[in-house]
Formats: sequence, C-alpha cells, structure tokens
Amino acid sequence: MPINYLRGFTTPERTDATNRRLGRSLAFVAGAANAGGFLAVGQYTSHMSGIVSSLADNLALGELNLVVAGLSSLLSFLCGAATSAILINWGRRHRLRGVYATPLVIEAALLLCFGLIGSQLEQHRLLFLPATVCLLCFVMGLQNAMITKISRSEIRTTHVTGLVTDIGIELGKLFYWNGSAPRPSADADFVRADRQKLALLGSLLVSFLSGAWRAQSASSTWAMFRHCRSRSCCLRWRRCRSSTICGGSGDSRDGMRTTSRRRQFSDCPDLDNSEFRT
Repeated sequence: MPINYLRGFTTPERTDATNRRLGRSLAFVAGAANAGGFLAVGQYTSHMSGIVSSLADNLALGELNLVVAGLSSLLSFLCGAATSAILINWGRRHRLRGVYATPLVIEAALLLCFGLIGSQLEQHRLLFLPATVCLLCFVMGLQNAMITKISRSEIRTTHVTGLVTDIGIELGKLFYWNGSAPRPSADADFVRADRQKLALLGSLLVSFLSGAWRAQSASSTWAMFRHCRSRSCCLRWRRCRSSTICGGSGDSRDGMRTTSRRRQFSDCPDLDNSEFRT
C-alpha cells in the first residue's frame, strides 16, 4: 500500500531497503533543488567545497562583500544540518513514532515556498546574499544531515563528490586481479568489491542526475509556455485593436471597454500603453 510505503520513510525502525528508497528519493530532490537554485540565482547551493574555495579566493582578493555572501551560504547550510540534528534527537528523546517526519515536512514546506515565491525572494538579501540561496542552502543542510543520521553515515544525497569517490573505490576493487590469492575465508587480504554498495551508490548518482534533468526540463517547458502565452496575447490584442470595439470613439462605454482591454493585455511585452489612448 502507498501509505505503508511512505510510512517506512519516517519510522524509527530502519531497514536497508527503506533507507535506500529514502536515499534515492532525497537524491532526486537534491538534484532538482540544486539545478533549480542555479536556474533561479545562478549559484549551486549544495556545493560547500566550491563555496569555501570561492570564499578563500575572495578573501585573498579583498572582495569582502563576496566573502560575507559565502559565509552566509556556509552558515545557512550549517544551520540546516544543526536543525535536522536537533529535531531528530528531540524526537528520539520523546520516542516519537515519526521521528524523521518533522525534518521531511519542514523540507517540503521550504521547497514549496521556493517553488511559489522563489523569484520574489531573490530580490531580498541576507548579508549580501539573495534569500533564495540561503533558503536552498538551509534545505540542503537539513536534508543531508537527516539522511546521514538515518543511515548512520552510510548514505549522503547532496555530496556527489563523495558518491563518485566511493564508486571509484568499489570499481577499483571490482577490477582488481587477486591472482592466485586464496579465498577470503583463508586470507584477509583478498580484495572483493561490495556489489550491493556499488549498486546503491550508482542509483543515488542517477537519482541526483535525474532530479537535475527534470528541474531543467520543467524550467524550459514553463519558459516556453510563458513565451507562447505572451505571443498569443499580443496577437489577440492586435486583432482586438483593429476591431470597432477598441476603436475609441469617445463614448464612455468604449472607454470602459478600452480600459478592460488594457488590463487584459497588460502582460504583452510588445504592447505600448500609448496605443490605448483615445
């Protein structure tokens, strides 16, 4: 049942299967949020290594505004991770049934805010940084700490560098030739890859990539839809302008109709307000 499937994400009794499902889902969300953040503000929000490196570069160059902005991103990520740890430990102390539900609900609410008013948040700044970036950095820290505590540091969803590193290690083990070495029961030096772990790491990487791809595709589709809607609006306005209704004969009723048309077609980028003058 779907309810049982979803309940497995938040129950205190963890299994490897539920942890893998949750990890893949959160990796998809992380990829989408990271790509969405880049499309919105031109900055990746889960790449703390790059943020710290750019912080050091800007500090050396004397760009104090960019240094403060980098610190804001770093502190937002830290606050998100700390918040997740506090909520999970509080739930465990009080023996809540859905101990991991609270961080998931907060993450979902914040991502919903980003989807609905992300463009407006970009205009507001917190310590030289758009509020959208702070919001997404907080969400990434919240999510990464949550899955880290759930899986006991075995799964991370926003740290793709670590995923690729672990995949490389397991591939190295997989292709290592043991030669005439004895079986693992007789010699601890026998090298064997953990195929189950390799499959998990690969699925997390694919999930992250899929989330980023879906975010980009959705953004492109929405931009195309707005463009087509705007073009259709302009064509309808030009057709209306040539009709007798918008002719502007000076009658008060015609003036009211003209005002109505102005409001209806105000989002047309090619529209000149002077065309409404009677």
